Amino acid sequence: MRFAVDRLDHLVMTCKDVEITAAWYQRVLGMERVEFGPHRRTTLRFGGQKMNLRPVEATQSEWFSGVATAPGGQDLCFIVTVSALQVVEHLHRCGVMVEQGPVPKDGALGPITSVYCRDPDQNLIEIATYSD
Repeated sequence: MRFAVDRLDHLVMTCKDVEITAAWYQRVLGMERVEFGPHRRTTLRFGGQKMNLRPVEATQSEWFSGVATAPGGQDLCFIVTVSALQVVEHLHRCGVMVEQGPVPKDGALGPITSVYCRDPDQNLIEIATYSD
C-alpha cells in the first residue's frame, strides 16, 4: 500500500527556556499558548498546526524525540496574510532585528516574499507572504 503525506500536523522544537520562547512566539507571531498532557507540556497553536516546546534538559524517557535535538537548529517558514513590509514594521515594533528581507523566495505553492529574523534560541525564522 502506498500513501502520501497530506500536511504537517505539528513539530517539536527544543529550546533553552520554554517560558522565554513561548512568550516570543506569542508576542511576535501571535501564536496561542496551550498547556497539555499530564506533565503540562507547552504548545503553541497557529492556523491548523501546533509547535510543541521541548526543554533542552528533557530526557528521552520524558520526550520521545530525534537523537540530535538542540536549541537553534531549526529553520522554519511561517506564512502570513499581511505584506512583507507590514511584517518588517511589526518586527521593528517588537524589537526584533530583521536579518534579511523582504526578498523573493520559492514557497511550496509558488513565489513568496520573505523576511528573516531569529527567535530567542537563534532558530532562523522566515515570515513569508504569497500576496506580495
